[in-house]
Amino acid sequence: MAIPISIVRRFVNFLLLFGISAMSCLGAHAQNMGDADFDASAYNLNAQLLAVSKKGDAERASALLSRGAAPNARNRNGETPLMLFARKGNGPMVRTLLEKGGDVNLPALDKTTPLMAAAYGGYVEVMTLLLDAGADPQAQDQLRKSAMIYAAGAGRAAAVALLLDRGVELNRRYEHDLTALMWAAGSGDEKTVRVLLDRGAELDSRDDRGMTAAQIARKLGHEKIAALIEGKAVEGR
Repeated sequence: MAIPISIVRRFVNFLLLFGISAMSCLGAHAQNMGDADFDASAYNLNAQLLAVSKKGDAERASALLSRGAAPNARNRNGETPLMLFARKGNGPMVRTLLEKGGDVNLPALDKTTPLMAAAYGGYVEVMTLLLDAGADPQAQDQLRKSAMIYAAGAGRAAAVALLLDRGVELNRRYEHDLTALMWAAGSGDEKTVRVLLDRGAELDSRDDRGMTAAQIARKLGHEKIAALIEGKAVEGR
């Protein structure tokens, strides 16, 4: 049975229309993607900004912000460009994002903040920028870890000192009754332990297992740290 000519014409018109639409979409995607080495999933400015921020490409990130990309765009983990550049310790880019309206306390899905990311890396310049912009040093992630815990646990002496200078309580008890000194003792970093000891950290506090900072250090094989803490205890008697 012959197909009516009207149906054939409609089908041809559909193919022509589809072809034009597809080519337009491809052209738009190509224009929006920019250079060939952009993340293949970045079909819009915000996605491109997140892609280049993850790579630490400050030049392209700045260009995308100038083109209208949102400074508080978030990836699938809830991370913002501010978080990604804070994690890399890029002070100039952190400053730019803050000036563009980046939310200094906007957390990722796991509730980590840009300040926590910078504290873990020991990036004091970035931490200072964030704190000056209103970052909350007391905020906790979903594991109830704060910037102080990230800094002390990673053995970042200068970051710990900065947080203390900004009002974080020296002997605050965190999850499992751990103190900053206990976290530092566990890290095995002598400089960080000395910062806390020089500020007057409590030496006989115990966690919920009944262990002191010196005992934690010894259990983890940090004999020098344990001896340092115990020697400080003897001095104070």
